[in-house]
Amino acid sequence: MVFKEYRITRGIFASDWAGLRNFIDLFSAPVFPMVIRNTILISLYKLIFGFPAPIIVALLLNEINNVAFKRTLQTVLYLPHFISWVVLGSIINALLAPYTGALPVFLQRSFGVRLDLIMDSGKFVGLLVGSDIWKDFGWSSIIYLAAITSIDTELYEAATVDGANRFNQLVKITLPCLLPVIMTMFLLRVGRILDAGFEQIFVLQNPLVYRVSEILDTYVYQLFLQNQHAIGAASGLFKSVIGLCLVLVTNRMAKKFDQEVL
Repeated sequence: MVFKEYRITRGIFASDWAGLRNFIDLFSAPVFPMVIRNTILISLYKLIFGFPAPIIVALLLNEINNVAFKRTLQTVLYLPHFISWVVLGSIINALLAPYTGALPVFLQRSFGVRLDLIMDSGKFVGLLVGSDIWKDFGWSSIIYLAAITSIDTELYEAATVDGANRFNQLVKITLPCLLPVIMTMFLLRVGRILDAGFEQIFVLQNPLVYRVSEILDTYVYQLFLQNQHAIGAASGLFKSVIGLCLVLVTNRMAKKFDQEVL
């Protein structure tokens, strides 16, 4: 489809050949630089602040000895993952809407402070990153918890005999043993650098923050609404190629530093 001038009434194979025209139309669109910039920035913020979060949570949960409290805390942390962004977006709007949200109204009436996160373009990206981390960091920590449980307990016993405290065991045993898993997850995350979170942005976006929130996926959605399916397909292929190149480059760099690779 990406190389065709696709018409839904004619089908893919009967549509006229377009060559690279769809890619040219995609890259030459006036909003394309803004869309790519927003996509990369939001993805990088989520990677920088969101990637370490499940690792830290897994390490902290592993230090809890009370089994009942640990399981209860895990359930609370995992729960947001199962809430869809449609529902979560409604909750966020109900809590943070500038004039009707529970939190802004409380702050305005109690302290005279006006809070606007949803319609302020300077704060909206922070809201996206923070809510994304809150939703998924508990669920993502499962992988790291599973990797921690597979570490040989004799290593900790030997370290205890040698006088190592809990922090030294964490630094010298747990983190080095987790490094292969961390590297693998990082490589997979880098490959999705152009996936900034369509569902989240779609339910939270509004015209006032369009300049900082319009990403590649929401732009493609608008193309589909305009029946420009071929350009949307070209965008999907572009994302896949960029993701593959980033994974290959990151994988090569990891190999040079003698780390686990895909």
